[in-house]
Amino acid sequence: MAVRRATKQPRAGAMTESMRRSMKQATRRTTKQTTETEKRRVRLRVNREEHEFLIYPHRTLAEVLRNELELTGTKQSCNEGACGSCTVLLDGLPVRSCLLLALDAEGKEITTIEGLAENGRLHPLQEAFVEHYAIQCGFCTPGMILTAKALLDKNPHPTEEDIRDAISGNICRCTGYAKIVEAIKAVSEAAG
Repeated sequence: MAVRRATKQPRAGAMTESMRRSMKQATRRTTKQTTETEKRRVRLRVNREEHEFLIYPHRTLAEVLRNELELTGTKQSCNEGACGSCTVLLDGLPVRSCLLLALDAEGKEITTIEGLAENGRLHPLQEAFVEHYAIQCGFCTPGMILTAKALLDKNPHPTEEDIRDAISGNICRCTGYAKIVEAIKAVSEAAG
C-alpha cells in the first residue's frame, strides 16, 4: 500500500505568490482604466440652449439627454440603433442617440422632441400625430416625429413611398404605420 504525502495547502485566507502577482496586475489595469475614463467637460447645445457638464467619455448622447438634462422624450429601448426610439436631430439630421457618444455631439445643434414646441405651442407634426391618432403607446412617437421633421425639412412634399422609406428605420409595434403616414402627409399637404 502506497502512502501519499500531503502537499502543503495554503491555509484559508492566505495568499500565494501567484495570487499576489495577479492582484498587482489587476490593480495596474484598474488604475490605468480609471485614468483613461476620467470625466471630461462637454458643452452641448440642446434645443437652442447651451449646457456644460462633466461626463465619462463612454456615455451616449441618449444617456446624457435623459439622465443629465432630464429630457426623457428621448427613449431608450434596444440600445443597438435598431428601433429608432432614441432618434434626435443632430444639425437637422436624424441620428440614433444610443449609438452616438455625447462627446461626439459637441459643437452640433441637438434637437429633441421637447425642442420642437415653440412658445407653448406644439409643432404641426406633434399636433398631426394627435389629430390622426398616430400615437398609441407613444414609445416610438418622439423618434418618429423627429424623423418626419427631417424628411419634411428636406422634402416638403414627399410621396407616401418617400414617407414610408424615411420612417422605415423607426419601429412601431402598435399603430401599423398607416396613421403615422397619414399624419405626416397631412402636415405636408397643409404646408401648401
